[in-house]
Amino acid sequence: MVKEQRYARDPSEYVVSMPEDQVVRSYTLQISDVYATAGTSPDGLSTAEARARLAKHGPNAIQTIKGKPLWRKFLANFTHLMALLLWAGGAMAFIGKMPQLGWAIWIVVVINAAFSFWQEFRAEKAADALKMLLPQFARVVRDGQEAKIPAEELVPGDLIVLSEGDHVSADARLVEESEMRVDLSTLNGESAPARRTAEASLREGLSVIERPNLVFAGTAVSAGTGRAVVFATAMNTEFGKIARMTQTVEEDLSPLQREVNRVTRFVTAMALGIGVLLFVLSIFILGRPLAEGFVFSVGMVVAFVPEGLLPTVTLSLAMGVQRMAKRNALIKKLSSVETLGSCTVICTDKTGTLTQNEMTVREAWLAGQRLTTTGVGYEPAGEFVAAPGSRPVAPADLRELLLAAVLCNNAKLVPPHDEKGWGVLGDPTEAALLVAGAKAGVAYAEAAKEYGRLRELPFDSARKRMSTIHPRGRDEVAFVKGAPKEVLSLCTSILEGGVEVPLTREKRDEILAANDAYARNALRVLAVARRTLPERPNGYTIAWVEQDLTFLGLLAMQDPPRPEVAAAVDKCRRAGIRIIMITGDYGLTAESIARRVGMVREGARLVTGAELDAMSETDLKDALGGEVIFARAAPEHKLRVVTALKDMGEIVAVTGDGVNDAPALKKAHIGVAMGIAGTDVAKEAASMILLDDNFASIVNAIEEGRAVYANIRKFTTYIFTSNTPEAWPVILQMVFNVPLALTVMQILAVDLGTDLVPALALGTEKPEPGLMDRPPRRSTERLVDRHLIVRAFVWLGSLQTALCFAGFFFLWWTQGQNPLRIPFAERPDLQPYGDRFGMKYGLTYVLSTSMFHAGVVTTQIGNAYACRTERTSVFKIGFFSNRFLLFGFAFELALIALMIYAPPLQALFEEGPLPLGYWGFLFLYPPIMFFAEEGRKAVLRRMERRRAHRAEVAEHLA
Repeated sequence: MVKEQRYARDPSEYVVSMPEDQVVRSYTLQISDVYATAGTSPDGLSTAEARARLAKHGPNAIQTIKGKPLWRKFLANFTHLMALLLWAGGAMAFIGKMPQLGWAIWIVVVINAAFSFWQEFRAEKAADALKMLLPQFARVVRDGQEAKIPAEELVPGDLIVLSEGDHVSADARLVEESEMRVDLSTLNGESAPARRTAEASLREGLSVIERPNLVFAGTAVSAGTGRAVVFATAMNTEFGKIARMTQTVEEDLSPLQREVNRVTRFVTAMALGIGVLLFVLSIFILGRPLAEGFVFSVGMVVAFVPEGLLPTVTLSLAMGVQRMAKRNALIKKLSSVETLGSCTVICTDKTGTLTQNEMTVREAWLAGQRLTTTGVGYEPAGEFVAAPGSRPVAPADLRELLLAAVLCNNAKLVPPHDEKGWGVLGDPTEAALLVAGAKAGVAYAEAAKEYGRLRELPFDSARKRMSTIHPRGRDEVAFVKGAPKEVLSLCTSILEGGVEVPLTREKRDEILAANDAYARNALRVLAVARRTLPERPNGYTIAWVEQDLTFLGLLAMQDPPRPEVAAAVDKCRRAGIRIIMITGDYGLTAESIARRVGMVREGARLVTGAELDAMSETDLKDALGGEVIFARAAPEHKLRVVTALKDMGEIVAVTGDGVNDAPALKKAHIGVAMGIAGTDVAKEAASMILLDDNFASIVNAIEEGRAVYANIRKFTTYIFTSNTPEAWPVILQMVFNVPLALTVMQILAVDLGTDLVPALALGTEKPEPGLMDRPPRRSTERLVDRHLIVRAFVWLGSLQTALCFAGFFFLWWTQGQNPLRIPFAERPDLQPYGDRFGMKYGLTYVLSTSMFHAGVVTTQIGNAYACRTERTSVFKIGFFSNRFLLFGFAFELALIALMIYAPPLQALFEEGPLPLGYWGFLFLYPPIMFFAEEGRKAVLRRMERRRAHRAEVAEHLA
């Protein structure tokens, strides 16, 4: 970890390391000009100059941009619209002398706020994870001497020394190198080490990261050595730019959060409007006392505010998180659960997400014949078989090809350990050759023991090949592998049937044609050759070893797609979800993989990072309107694509595993990080982590997200339905002088007690069949739409209200009393609970409110069953398939029984001991509710079938 800054100046005061044109163009300079431009030399900076530059440019450390203070984030969870409404409702309850109600409502606010804050607090660690990736120390040349200094003391112009295994501490231009390869995966997401050179790079169309003479902070040296002149430090490095983007990206509200805010505004306006109206009516029309009118208004507000909706949504999302975890998707933000269900576009990486990130030899060409391999990845399991149209080859020829590939190799296979599969040390391409050898019985350990290595002529970018020399009997043999054209140009013979025969022009053309065919299919091809060496003169020189070679064959390899990806892509297509590949790999490779998994079809557009830089926003949005692949993409490209898609109204999910992906992961509606291959930075920036790094798991999570949204609509309907019988008693009391049929504490007992568990159970319903055969819901589609309002309040709510009042009046009738003829002065509902039992109508009134309360609970049983589907018959999905719902029914019946019959709870909820005979009447309610709704659904399905039939007839006639 980079040490804490020990400097007095504010980091914002530090100036840019070099002028922008020098930073961008440093790769075009000759080595002598690099030293001159940076004001340094091969002896490095002097100590005094380094100290002066450190004072000017500041420490080489990732700076944290000040964001919203923690206390403001905490308070925000107490001050959003729904919380303010509940705070106000609690305060009104205290003013209305109902302290139990006030405390209960406020406790709901506190629990929800604390839970939401904890979820948010755990997710905000991306900047800290970025700091962890930078090294503590760096090797530099100062005053002509190599020294080890804290990495934060590096300055522009420093000459840094790099070797295999070192982490790079700043962006720098190479001035010396020897066979250097650098792992750039933290910046471009690609696992293959990139070759570096000290020569000037004049080629147009390359991004800064692609420039072969630059090294970057946060990357690592995979092989070789070198020296480089620093041109950018701290936040001016490519790594620092990612850190700045990650910290400054603001997250938008999720679709569900926007919908909950919209519902809250609707409920607030409705509840306050009706409350104020009834308050005015009670005071100025009915002539009630001011205090009484206020209490009634509070009751109305409480009746219409669904206090249980917020905790139910929160807990339902939490349960969705648990279900997704079982399908290898770990959700960090609760709101992300439903957002997944709204997803319209997935922007995905290629390597490791669509592919296995395990280079695999797919084909071999030798002696004019093609062989294919079985098995994928680094597990040495499989075999070589003749390709269609090819004849079997001589086993000796195949063995010789693979023996050369295995011995001319510096990689190692790592057996499974700690529940991890096969891994590799070294270049993935060379590892693929080891696996191919093992499939044909040519194991590296045995081959290396039999043929010890005498010498290696390392790969270099000029000759594009490497050679190793081994003893073989009394002779010495050189095995050579490299780029096909370069190796083939040195060959004079070819191995066929164990015999070296002259390499004719026809055979040479055949080999080149095979190579071209492999290249068109985006396969990476290596040629392998050998030479039995004569007695050596003075040493193993490249010119002496690499001549008169015998061509052994071609090996074509590719990072294969995951086997389940094609089905997942097809599922997305049927679900109306677009997939866009954004990769740092080459365009031909990206397009080949996209076609193999069915992501794109004919006519797809390929856009490189350089082309994207030249695009206007309008051109980019035009490109995003069709099938498109982005290749050779840098971090800012992915962020720009995500931003454009969001501006187009899309709900965007983005996958990523490297540091380079962090800004886009935060900007997207859903950031999806890889759990196995992903960096800590990506995991912290993301809202979801794939535990198996599998694209198919994203699609499974989207299906669960759609189910969560459908389930939220189900329990919202369920909760809103009970609001109707909670509101009508207040209206009848005010207008027709009917004793209040349901007290405020009983309303709260329904909203936060008996309704809660069945509502949660509706949140666990499994995805309905065909859920992924529908397009994503439109951004204009509302959670509480006209259909839900009519169904909940007008249809189910009115039926429920009628049944509850039937029970209420039935109890008064059985007691020989009429609640409509009670004198105002003898109204028991206007007196405290303890005083009611001494009144003429007191006991009957208390029993009737319990009857009404129990009626709400029992009708909700039938309502819960009715809400399990919107159109499909419940009998088709399994009447007893949701066991949690059955538990919910048992819970609410037990709870209402305790409130009615347990003396301490009787007083709290103003209940009376309801005679058992009345329960027979109450248990008629559930089947009435259920079958009435089943009838409505049957009529709706019949109407839909008729409309579909008429549409088919019209289409047929047309």
